[in-house]
Amino acid sequence: MSKFFGVVPPVVTPLNPDFSVDYPSYARVLEYLIEGGCHGLFVLGSTSEVVFIGEAARREILEFTVDKVNGRVPVIAGVIDPTTDRVIGHARTAQAAGVDAVVVTAPFYTITDQNEILDHFRYVKDAVDVPIVAYDIPVCVHTKLARKTVVQLANEGAIVGLKDSSGDDGNFRYALLDLAGNRDVFLMTGSEIVVDNALMMGADGVVPGLANVDPKGYVRLWDAAQRGDWAAARAEQERLCQLFEIVWVAAGRVSGGATGVGGFKTAMRSLGVIDTNVMARPRAPLNDDEARGVDAILRSVGLLA
Repeated sequence: MSKFFGVVPPVVTPLNPDFSVDYPSYARVLEYLIEGGCHGLFVLGSTSEVVFIGEAARREILEFTVDKVNGRVPVIAGVIDPTTDRVIGHARTAQAAGVDAVVVTAPFYTITDQNEILDHFRYVKDAVDVPIVAYDIPVCVHTKLARKTVVQLANEGAIVGLKDSSGDDGNFRYALLDLAGNRDVFLMTGSEIVVDNALMMGADGVVPGLANVDPKGYVRLWDAAQRGDWAAARAEQERLCQLFEIVWVAAGRVSGGATGVGGFKTAMRSLGVIDTNVMARPRAPLNDDEARGVDAILRSVGLLA
């Protein structure tokens, strides 16, 4: 069985007012997630605002993370960039930093087909000696990782896992069925609000951005599923669905991506985990009125007095 399982949040990157990384806050985030019982950490993912972070800062974040985590849980690193050779460069940096696996999407901006996507993953696999996790997120890269592509890459040994943020639960179920006999491969959902369903289907875990706000809630959900208490898992999931409504507080004023990560950051600021809710430019942070809306939701689920 893979060492990658359970609750593996995509870690928020706190920023200072000058848009540099706020490392004291970031250290608190890492401790908050580990102390919350998370089974691994995914840094430099979409929730980390990775595409806004330059090469030097990515290296600093990885080195800081690996040092701070110190082997307590696996660290998985996003090496997300539009083209193969850029991804390989990030993957080599991540390997040198000592991460346990790297996360690769399909190429983006450039238009590719499934055969080229297969080669993309193979080229990265050949270039580095670190496990590769496929990341299916068509809302951002505008290409779906086809079921056959994922299965072929897994059976070739080019990938060790999948983070499915496609929203296509039917396709995810078929991938679980196709790879049910391959215990060297793990499959996780990236959806915050259907985790109980995914675990019941046989998913190996969840990569929820909302766990930055409430890691213990997702760990409770995972634990309930592991003991087969699906009523408790459903109840926890429904509470987390209520909490997830923070991502819509600023809807209509800023982009969907900004309302999501911005909602997480604003909630984490209210909980004292990070110092600011600054977003990478040009994304706008939530304003004071919206922050009060987030706080009302935090209170409704018992996270804020």
